[in-house]
Amino acid sequence: MSFDREESSKRKNVPESWRSPTGTHSKSRRNEKGAVPKPEPGYRTAKDRRNMHPSGLEEVQVHNPSDLEDVNEDEAARIGSTVGGRKKEEIVQKADEKDIHVLNRGEY
Repeated sequence: MSFDREESSKRKNVPESWRSPTGTHSKSRRNEKGAVPKPEPGYRTAKDRRNMHPSGLEEVQVHNPSDLEDVNEDEAARIGSTVGGRKKEEIVQKADEKDIHVLNRGEY
């Protein structure tokens, strides 16, 4: 869940990045019904699900085809942003051979 700053949807000059409400009449600060939600302890993800991809697999960053040997069946590979097109193709082909899920496979 993303917590947007109060009034950010109404005013152009207020950015969306969260800031704690401080105003005297602020509905959000007073925890009134219908106000913008504030980040609180109850919103935290369960410990065993934290830092996981929505698919339920743990992400492992891969920069070359040999990095795929370290990926288990309960992990998914994410190709690094600095990897070029030719090496991306090699990584995707090797991942398909080993039945490894690639999160950002693109057009290959």
